[in-house]
Amino acid sequence: MAYIIAEIGNTHEGSLQLAKKFADAASYCAVDCVKFQAHYFDEESLNHAPNPPYFKDETRKTYFDRTSFTLNQWTELRRYVEQDLGLDFMCSPFSVYAIEILKKAGVKNFKVASGEVSNLPLLENLVDIKGSIFLSSGMSSYDEIDNSINVLNKSSASDKILFQCTSEYPCKIENVGLNVINVFLKKYPNWKIGLSDHTLSSTAAILSLSKGATVFEKHLTLSNMMYGSDAKNSLEPKEFKAYVKHIREAELCLRSSVDKDKLALNLQNMKNTFEKSIVFRQDLSKGHVLKLADLDFKKPGDGINASEYKSFLGKKIKTKVLKDQYLTKNNLE
Repeated sequence: MAYIIAEIGNTHEGSLQLAKKFADAASYCAVDCVKFQAHYFDEESLNHAPNPPYFKDETRKTYFDRTSFTLNQWTELRRYVEQDLGLDFMCSPFSVYAIEILKKAGVKNFKVASGEVSNLPLLENLVDIKGSIFLSSGMSSYDEIDNSINVLNKSSASDKILFQCTSEYPCKIENVGLNVINVFLKKYPNWKIGLSDHTLSSTAAILSLSKGATVFEKHLTLSNMMYGSDAKNSLEPKEFKAYVKHIREAELCLRSSVDKDKLALNLQNMKNTFEKSIVFRQDLSKGHVLKLADLDFKKPGDGINASEYKSFLGKKIKTKVLKDQYLTKNNLE
């Protein structure tokens, strides 16, 4: 079964109640997992670290200082998602300190964000987790991915998932990199392969599913007008619900086989309605030798099927027949 993750990120604005509203929206979309991000500015950045372009009205430090959750908030949010909504809970830590907070909050599933793949000390602090470990690859070369995989292969995690990802927001369809899924499947046979999808449609996810991807992550927002780095490049609930539906339908198509012979038998009523029977094109006298010009092919298909016409050519009419009368074996000598 495809496993679908709603990435909420940090767009909850530091409000536990708003974070729960996001989780409610994810549940409405019928996802499997809700994911957040754990940022603590002083633990992950120096003061002079440049701001990404989307922080125009405030510094990244100001943003993370006012939106970072406490241990109690993380504990309550995880409990709400897992117990009240019955969904999996996951978080991306951006520092060792964040890992410690999340572990104390009972978080079992962790994702290594694209910018943390080369942060081997952070990865080493995830080796002891018992849940699932997800690894992005949006900014990484194959060598960097190999290095992180070597660390995380020591993990006792119940599941290990590597995402093909392109760190572009939104991601152009031509930059999705579906070819990389084939590479990952061959290089890392003990890992599940997924797509961290930054496009604004379901096309890439459906195609990656056909290539062997089984895990899908996409950004969810309550509104594209919300503040934050991801809101403008996320799907709103109705769009996200459709995204999930498209993946589920595509998966059902891929794993369902059809027996054409059995299907044809089950469609006999339809065949009778739409296929053609052999009939006489005109009135014919007894003893007439049948030629193709004497025959016509018309609905319904409940007589002798048009496909059998050659077997009747050259045979003699036993008794007079009329135009549009069904050809039967009783008509012929």
